[in-house]
Amino acid sequence: MKTALHGGRSVAGLLACALCCALWLGFLALAHHRIRTLSTAGPGGPAALAPRHATAAALCTVALAVCALALVF
Repeated sequence: MKTALHGGRSVAGLLACALCCALWLGFLALAHHRIRTLSTAGPGGPAALAPRHATAAALCTVALAVCALALVF
């Protein structure tokens, strides 16, 4: 956020910060869901990660990396 607002407030900077925050919260929600699943696993072990959850986590990670690059450069 500091990097985006360094030169003063701008709509693009605020939108970038909001997008990064939303992506981070989405990633945390996915991680929390997986941790809950792992903690309630029975003796047979946890169920495999659903493909849509794995895809969402990967997309959030890539999108956060893109946002970070955009804020740095």
